[in-house]
Amino acid sequence: MAEKPDDKKITPRGQDFAAWYNDLVLRAELADYSPVRGCIVFRPDGFAIWEALRDELDRRIKRTGARNAYFPLFIPQSFLQKEAQHVEGFAPEVAVVTHGGGKELEEPLIVRPTSETIINHMFAQWIHSHRDLPLMINQWCNVVRWEMRTRIFLRTAEFLWQEGHTAHATREEAERETLTMLEVYRNFAEEFLAIPIAAGRKSAAERFPGAEETYTIESLMGDGRALQCGTSHFLGQNFSRAFEIRFLDEGNVMQHPWQTSWGVSTRLLGAIVMAHGDDQGLRLPPAVASTQVVVVPIWRKADEGDRVLTAARTAMQALENAGLRAKLDERDGVTPGFKFNDWEMRGVPLRVEIGPRDVAAGEVVMARRDILGPAGKSKVAINEVAARAAVLLSEIQKNLLAQARAAMDANTLRPSNYDQLQTQMAGEGGGGFADIYWCGRAECETRIRDETRATCRAIPLDQSHPPDRCIVCAEPAPERALFAKAY
Repeated sequence: MAEKPDDKKITPRGQDFAAWYNDLVLRAELADYSPVRGCIVFRPDGFAIWEALRDELDRRIKRTGARNAYFPLFIPQSFLQKEAQHVEGFAPEVAVVTHGGGKELEEPLIVRPTSETIINHMFAQWIHSHRDLPLMINQWCNVVRWEMRTRIFLRTAEFLWQEGHTAHATREEAERETLTMLEVYRNFAEEFLAIPIAAGRKSAAERFPGAEETYTIESLMGDGRALQCGTSHFLGQNFSRAFEIRFLDEGNVMQHPWQTSWGVSTRLLGAIVMAHGDDQGLRLPPAVASTQVVVVPIWRKADEGDRVLTAARTAMQALENAGLRAKLDERDGVTPGFKFNDWEMRGVPLRVEIGPRDVAAGEVVMARRDILGPAGKSKVAINEVAARAAVLLSEIQKNLLAQARAAMDANTLRPSNYDQLQTQMAGEGGGGFADIYWCGRAECETRIRDETRATCRAIPLDQSHPPDRCIVCAEPAPERALFAKAY
């Protein structure tokens, strides 16, 4: 990770998107660097966002029938070796514990990069009959993957996530669960995080190690690069065979269950920053903002302070009584302009300004973070501040999604030939989504990756268009796929 930048400056987004992102995360006090390479410290404002999205997603997961559990951080090395594709996929990233208590361990322990192996070991102890199915488990935890190139939230050696693991009596039921969770993730990202989603399945080269099929939700960030925001995997019977999970079906025949796994991580915090942020700082969707409304009292003369503060506290109380997350900025020694800039940088969705003239008129000024300048400001009677704030927060949530969707649509192109695809992906920028016909062959996918650095992000589930020819080899192509440079 790079050195910490000047805390007082944010690099313009259009000048250097990566520097802008790092500056903003640090300046907005979402996270900081750890003394351990590749690890980060979540600061309270950043962790509050994680708590908000975690709690909402947890409710949605539980509505599908999954229940929360917790499994150990350490996994016997032999477990990881039971599923060949799985160990091959994670081998370069695993951290291994070889000593404990001052002695060399008889068997090295893997610090979990994901929990399929330890959970399936336990599933083998718990599943014996069709009456034990479906078994649907979710856990919120940390995992470790020894990344070489790291970036705050997006790719770190240790990160937080949820991982769901389910076992079912039939293939059809497991496949249905895989797609159910894909839709849960898509709705959650769009409704709660205001992040527009392109959903679909991964190519064979991009599948989760050990999965028969991987489905993904992808979004386009402000620099035109794609970010994988969550995945849902149909595992088939690969893990149940490797871990000898068996059950007696209703016909008294021994079977292996069909399985799924699915998860999202703290990279969603990075998605919020990159999908919504601007040169002024963060723009937080109200649903995830720890402070939805900040009340800023303004006065110059000493005899004005008491009246303004009384009105500000009245407004603050009304906001809290309405169930809104509000904060009163009573800081001394800083100007109103500094406060405005500070709260805009931190992404608070709505600001309430109260000065002596406002008190005299019985009103306040409301300033939206999603629309800067006079167009985003309005006056409202002080006794209507809570009701109006609730309406504006709902509008801001919808507008952030609409703005992000418009940006994604504008940066999703349909090149008609390979030269156009290369032109779209040329240079160091993102390039957006390329919605192209692709034959599905690995050779064409590899050529696109090697020559443009774009990878297959998703093959949309809706393939209602007529077949055509592959943009690379001109062979028949029954499907369209989204390619993009990605984080």
